[in-house]
Amino acid sequence: MENTLYDRLGEDNLKLLIDYFYNLIFEDEQIKHLFKNDKEEIKQKQFMFLSQFLGGPNLYTEKFGHPRLRARHIPHRITQTDAVAWLKCMSAAVDKLPIDEKLKDELFERFPQTAMFMVNTEESNN
Repeated sequence: MENTLYDRLGEDNLKLLIDYFYNLIFEDEQIKHLFKNDKEEIKQKQFMFLSQFLGGPNLYTEKFGHPRLRARHIPHRITQTDAVAWLKCMSAAVDKLPIDEKLKDELFERFPQTAMFMVNTEESNN
């Protein structure tokens, strides 16, 4: 058995994370407007991506090609405030998982750099 984050988390916990996360996202006034597609479709793509991102099978690449995260997010105006809101939702979702605190910390640490990399719009002063 491998010892990737994906393996230690497990597929069931990953699916649980995605459910918790998107329940929070779709309630978040700051960023819910960024998620216009069907919720189940978004969750399925996120499962494929996070499986790969956490060291599991390359499900996303096999179906959609290289993730090209920044390029795929360019059509969406994402500010630093949006990235922070996304991270707050992810942090709350990770906290709800039935896994030990050390694994929660390791899992969450994978997200801040990537979330900030998605920022493509300056904050407006309005």
